[in-house]
Amino acid sequence: MDPFIRYHVSHFYHFCDRRNLPLIRELRGLLSLEQLEARNIEIPAPGGNDWSHDADRNKGLHRYVHLCLRNNHPMEFVARQEGRIVDTVFLQVSSEVLQLDGVMYASGVSNRADVPIRTIDEARGLIDFEVAYTRTDWTDPAIKRRLDNCEKCEILVPDFIPIELIRNIADG
Repeated sequence: MDPFIRYHVSHFYHFCDRRNLPLIRELRGLLSLEQLEARNIEIPAPGGNDWSHDADRNKGLHRYVHLCLRNNHPMEFVARQEGRIVDTVFLQVSSEVLQLDGVMYASGVSNRADVPIRTIDEARGLIDFEVAYTRTDWTDPAIKRRLDNCEKCEILVPDFIPIELIRNIADG
């Protein structure tokens, strides 16, 4: 059985600053960095900095919208600490996004040089679904390490995620 179904994965997350929500609504969804740049659209409060955008471009990841498995990601923490994000919103993106062509998976922070990018089919055997989607004892150091690793993972969606797949866009 497909583990996304077995573990009842209904959505993934995209973090951003609340100040970006009007633009996301206007664009009718989430655009990749490449699409934003091609259209000369400036993000009100970008989560990424110049270094992360350059690293994304170097790996071709600027062509993707980045999603988290859980509503926590180390890059969100860094963006908040550096003041790029003030009021974080974790948008819930329907797992139907997996049906779009070209969706990929990163088993860590995607723009790191040592993190391979894989297909969603490969991801089915790599994602720690137990820790990501069930109740586990996070006080156990081994399980906490697994959780920390899981929270770095990313789903990469080419170009655009339509607003119809974003569940809580009206809430922000």
